[in-house]
Formats: sequence, structure tokens, C-alpha cells
Amino acid sequence: MARDATFPPAAEREDAAPPAPPALPTHPLAGLLAGRPLRVVGDVHGDLHAFRHAAATDRFVIQLGDLVDYGPDSAGAFRLIDEGRGLFILGNHDRKLARALQGRKMRRDPPLMETLAAFLREENSDVYQRALADLAKAPAWIVLGHSIFVHGGFHARMLGELPPPGLGTVTPLLSRALFGETTGRMQKDGYPERRLNWVDHIPPGYTVYCGHDRRSTDGRPWVRNGRMGGRAIFTDTGAGKGGHLAWIDLPPVL
Repeated sequence: MARDATFPPAAEREDAAPPAPPALPTHPLAGLLAGRPLRVVGDVHGDLHAFRHAAATDRFVIQLGDLVDYGPDSAGAFRLIDEGRGLFILGNHDRKLARALQGRKMRRDPPLMETLAAFLREENSDVYQRALADLAKAPAWIVLGHSIFVHGGFHARMLGELPPPGLGTVTPLLSRALFGETTGRMQKDGYPERRLNWVDHIPPGYTVYCGHDRRSTDGRPWVRNGRMGGRAIFTDTGAGKGGHLAWIDLPPVL
């Protein structure tokens, strides 16, 4: 039958129903996080005693990296993160441990050497056997709604890109996630000089939860508001280094 030329097909008419939007992909953590409140835990650095208190909850634990080094029981802290109970973001100390477990040539700094020795003890064989696989799958950042969870620092590209393999090549984006923003200069203590310009690029309404930088002067997580209307909450309060462990409880985000 010939089509009436005075009436265009339904798909061409202005009053036609719009096509159904494509289904949004399911968040990879939806199965673990659906309806569950969160507990965001700062740098642990081997402080198992404090981490036990933080993990004693029905909330889903997101630990912001640097599980290991400095404290008395890095292997025990690593063991405490069980699949389904929580996860950890990859921190620079965690990545350094992974590279040492891979047999890479590393600077023999005392915290790393002590952590390696602990992982190699017979009583920690369970942790040693799964450590490299767990470190390899630890994400460099997670975006949940208007919350970003990362160890070192934020970049706007994190909102639209999946994190690269954390044990692969250190791209500029992975460097930002692990180490924050650096000036290229070294401090007297031998560590890179850091700056917080990235906070000013957090979009309005977004909050970045991070560790790495110990900025608090009163033992509580330190909050910095950015010029665009976003904010960063720094959760490293010195656990494993003479300070204590901080955490923040959040409502469900999925």
C-alpha cells in the first residue's frame, strides 16, 4: 500500500513518542553495595588493633589505601579485608608492596622490608598466597554517585574513566590517584612536595574522600572546600605512625 505523503512516518513526527533511553549499565559494585551504608576508613598502615574497631560494623567498608607499612601488623590488616565485607583502594604503599612481591628491584626502606618479612612468615602464608592477586584487583579510585574515593588526589577525568590496572604503567592519572598532586620538587625529608590545587577542580556537589596527606591538626578528618563548590575530606590521621585511625559513616549510595 502506498504511503500517504501528507503524513510522515511516526518516527519523523514531532509528536511521536521519544525512543526509550538506553539502559544504564549496572555499577560493578551494585551487588555488594545495594542498600548498604558505608564506612570510609583512612590510612591504616598496619595498625590492626585500630582497624579491627573500624571494621567491627555491618556497614560496607571502603578503606582508602595504604593498608600496610609502619604499623605492627600489616599482614593482619591485609587479612581483615574480606571479599563481601569491604574493599580497599590501592595506595602508594600497597602498590610498592605488590612490586616487591613481583620481584621488582625496590629501594630497601625499613617499613617495606618489615612488611615483606611479615608476609613471608609461615603464620601469614594465607595472606602471602593471595596478596598479589588482591593488590592487582584493588581499584585506584571508585565513583559512587557524587562521592569519589581515592587514595592520593582527584582529577576530573576520574568521573568519566575507569581506573587503569594499578600495577601497570603509572600514567599521569594513576599518579594523581596514588600520590596526589606534586610540584616536582623534593622536600628535606626526601619525599615529593605536594600541593592541593586539585581540590579547586572538584565539581559542585561532589565530595572526594582521600587519604595519603596527613593534614589534620586536631585528630579529626580535615575538610577543604574547593573554588568550584566541591570539597575534599582528608582521612589520614596518622594510624601506624603515632596517630590514630579515622573513619566516616555514610548512608547507602546505591
